[in-house]
Amino acid sequence: MKYTIYIETNEDGWLTGQCEQLPQAISQGENLDDLMENMKDAIELVLEYQREKFIEKYKTVKEYSVKNLTIRHETTRSNKASQRKRVFA
Repeated sequence: MKYTIYIETNEDGWLTGQCEQLPQAISQGENLDDLMENMKDAIELVLEYQREKFIEKYKTVKEYSVKNLTIRHETTRSNKASQRKRVFA
């Protein structure tokens, strides 16, 4: 996924950034490279926190293995329906 980072320069000359898609992800750096590395860490921390909260909220969710999945889609040119079967290991 691509993230949009809004960057400002603060009064000390450091760069501060905030992620548009994850507003909780905020960081700073002395230069653009430092800021981007720190923003990656901030985004990963926010996503990890959200995942933990999701798991905590839905403790009864169980994982299932899907062996076969049938997908139906309509083609735009011939307007005929076709089916595809996917096998997941």
